[in-house]
Amino acid sequence: MLGRQTIATINLSALEHNFDYFDGLALNSKTMPVIKADAYGHGAVEVAKALEPKVSAVAVAFLDEAEILRNSGIQLPILLLEGAMKPEELSICARENFWTMVHRKEQFDWLRDLPDIQRPTVWIKIDSGMHRLGIPISEAAKVLSDNAELFCSDTILCSHFASADELANPMTLSQLSSVLALSEQFKLPLSLSNSPAIQGWPQTHQAWNRLGIGLYGGDAIIEQPNTNVKPVMTLVSKVIALRTIDAGETVGYGQTWTAQRKSRIATLAIGYADGYPRHAKQGTPAFINGQRVGLVGRVSMDMITFDVTDVETVKYHDDVELWGENISVDEVASYADTISYDLLAGVSLRVKRCYV
Repeated sequence: MLGRQTIATINLSALEHNFDYFDGLALNSKTMPVIKADAYGHGAVEVAKALEPKVSAVAVAFLDEAEILRNSGIQLPILLLEGAMKPEELSICARENFWTMVHRKEQFDWLRDLPDIQRPTVWIKIDSGMHRLGIPISEAAKVLSDNAELFCSDTILCSHFASADELANPMTLSQLSSVLALSEQFKLPLSLSNSPAIQGWPQTHQAWNRLGIGLYGGDAIIEQPNTNVKPVMTLVSKVIALRTIDAGETVGYGQTWTAQRKSRIATLAIGYADGYPRHAKQGTPAFINGQRVGLVGRVSMDMITFDVTDVETVKYHDDVELWGENISVDEVASYADTISYDLLAGVSLRVKRCYV
């Protein structure tokens, strides 16, 4: 392979394993994989193709993402989590079997203006405390009552948990209670659980669960790392330069790291333009030749540097794992004061994908 050898290897067997694991935690629910943002950087088309035999539907953020999947031969129903942006999109959704989230009163009017045959399957989003999208819980009963004639057998009531990754936070049970009451009143099935709720809040499992970060092997609950899931993406770059510097010399922009001893520095062909976190701290780990090494100096646009003084075998063109099977993406994220979602979804198109 010519060109830069910075590659994200996507393990589709690990993906299927993770899906089966989470699906098995909620045997009375359907599990919907969330493959928005190009499947969190893993490749939405390839992920959808791998999971298509196992699932009844997938979720993306908006129409553009759904059309990419449909144009690539994916036949599954596709839920638009952000719903239709304009009335004209509803007819497209009906034609293409895109399910759409209805999250404000105006969108019910759009539906009512369409003939029955041009109305798509809808999920109704209730704002039970996230305060991002959805009919406010205080208005929900009236809005649902006013629009009950638009419901069909496939209509789902939906909400999103704000703090399900915090097992001691009472917010999740409060949200659950309020939406359960609506579900019972209007006889509508529910979709509530995201990855942390599937893992940590079994009482929230309903007709549909929505599986995001857990599908890709990230920790859904940081305080409860899940050893049952496998990393799906392994991000690897190559050593493109090696140099030895003396104690007192510095590395990188701004001279933010100073060698305390004679040190061997490896330069890798990856940087923040590829999605490696710009704010990764000194000591952020990587894995080379069976050993952990630490980041030194600032992350540049196209390159980063590691102190490999204690790894005697390092040579030009060696592989270095930035995250994956040996270095958790969640650990790297913690060194950059962010989350695994951000790192995985941020891997840019400059990085080659290899599917195994």
